[in-house]
Amino acid sequence: MNSQIEEYQHQHYAHCESGVMSSMLTHHGLKLSEPMVFGLSSALVFAYLPFVKLGGMPLIAYRSMPKSIMKGLQKSIGVRMTLETFSKPEQGTKRLDALLAEGKIVGAQTSVFWLPYFPEEMRFHFNAHNLIVIGKEQGNYQISDPVFEHLVQAEEKALQKARFVKGVMAPKGSIYYPSYVPSEIDYKKVIPKSIKKTAKTMLNTPVPIAGLKGIRFLAKHIRKLEHKDQHHAKLFLGHIIRMQEEIGTGGAGFRYIYASFLQESSVLLESDALKQASEMMTDVGDSWREFALMIAKSIRAKNKKPINFDAIATKLESIAAQESDVYKALLRAI
Repeated sequence: MNSQIEEYQHQHYAHCESGVMSSMLTHHGLKLSEPMVFGLSSALVFAYLPFVKLGGMPLIAYRSMPKSIMKGLQKSIGVRMTLETFSKPEQGTKRLDALLAEGKIVGAQTSVFWLPYFPEEMRFHFNAHNLIVIGKEQGNYQISDPVFEHLVQAEEKALQKARFVKGVMAPKGSIYYPSYVPSEIDYKKVIPKSIKKTAKTMLNTPVPIAGLKGIRFLAKHIRKLEHKDQHHAKLFLGHIIRMQEEIGTGGAGFRYIYASFLQESSVLLESDALKQASEMMTDVGDSWREFALMIAKSIRAKNKKPINFDAIATKLESIAAQESDVYKALLRAI
């Protein structure tokens, strides 16, 4: 077996991009947990983008855009990443093979739909799924996919298809790998800076579609569904659940990851205030899960009662208030 495959230690993570960066940096000697990767990159956000469609429905994002975790870590801890894209699939495959031959592990952006090791019921057209290619044997790529328990594999043609699919967030064969990894991190400096960036972004984003304003904007849209076609309304509410609970780790999941980051940070900085904020963020995650369950019950086929759009919107507004309290507490803590 390829020595690179034998040396690499696969780990199962909650989310693909933060998992990839945690594995990649740990492999290169800088051990960072997934929550620490997520927190230091200031990846926790919210955005409701009616003008960006995913499956015909508005994009609802609970974390920053693809590649932002990588870019955020470059700014916060000084890691340097080389990112390459390609105009032709053959060029992308040739370059990936060359990097593997050099003994590198290589991150790649792909489409979930075309990855052969995904069960059919889990496949959908999401073009920003990240994984690590660690080797190639007899035409099959050996892959460390963070959302799977064990190493998986894909034939050359299958991975090429997944890397060069068209559509929203088309990967264009995107691959990446570190060119410099620091040996240590000044946590007392970078943690407060990263927390402050996240809190201020969520509290003070000037545009109405992002941060806490974006959550409240979505709540207003939900209220207006009462006057829309009910079939469309149910599809829209179902879409909210899918974006929250099935794309990546969803709204609740990202809040839980950030709560873990705050817990880990509270130990590193010996801060009771950060520990308390971590508990508050865990409660926020619970509220997002309650919100999803509330929608699921209201749109299920057996439910004959009219959908209470106002109650759903009110729940979402209460979540915005909860998150606001957390970010204000964080700014006081640092």
